[in-house]
Amino acid sequence: MNRIKAVLEDKGIKQTWLAEKLGKSYNMTNSYVQNRSQPSLEDLNKIADILQVDVRDLMVPNKKATS
Repeated sequence: MNRIKAVLEDKGIKQTWLAEKLGKSYNMTNSYVQNRSQPSLEDLNKIADILQVDVRDLMVPNKKATS
């Protein structure tokens, strides 16, 4: 699972813009945004760079930290 959709919404950025900057088709980018498929680590890093966020902001933690 990823948080790409949430970050795009927070920043007011459209999927079409991200697709163009990423060099991917709208359909591929949409599948990432809708969590139908997950981007490679390389693409996830590119997305983070394009959106100017930490790559960890695009991921959903798989478990909670314990104190």
